[in-house]
Amino acid sequence: MTVVSVSMPEELLSRIDSFAEDHGYTGRSEVVREAARNLLGEFEDKRLEDRELMAVVTVIFDFETTAVEERMMRLRHEYEGLVKSNFHNHVGNHYCMELFILEGTLQDISTFVGKIRATRDTLSVDYSVMPIDQFTGFVSD
Repeated sequence: MTVVSVSMPEELLSRIDSFAEDHGYTGRSEVVREAARNLLGEFEDKRLEDRELMAVVTVIFDFETTAVEERMMRLRHEYEGLVKSNFHNHVGNHYCMELFILEGTLQDISTFVGKIRATRDTLSVDYSVMPIDQFTGFVSD
């Protein structure tokens, strides 16, 4: 197996070590391998391919981290065809929440979520994806 060196904050490393111990992993490498497999498999759901999708993406960041808010604004403009709605709100005393409503292909949504996840200083990125055509038949005329 190839050895890979990864840089991460001490706090994250400590959380990985605690998680490994609490859940019976043999060590941090096993946790990181499983996390990587899960991340890479997230957008490989064959049921979502070749369908128009809707996604809700929620991003949490510290309000003092203006670079994150600027990045969210640039992504909103860069993906204006994908982003159908965007909402910014203050949460608690120190946090901002950015909510994106997306409509597009699995590839486009995956790329957008990846760019948000790659944004330094985000505290949380969560999303859900569902096919738009699953609602066919629910709307009456």
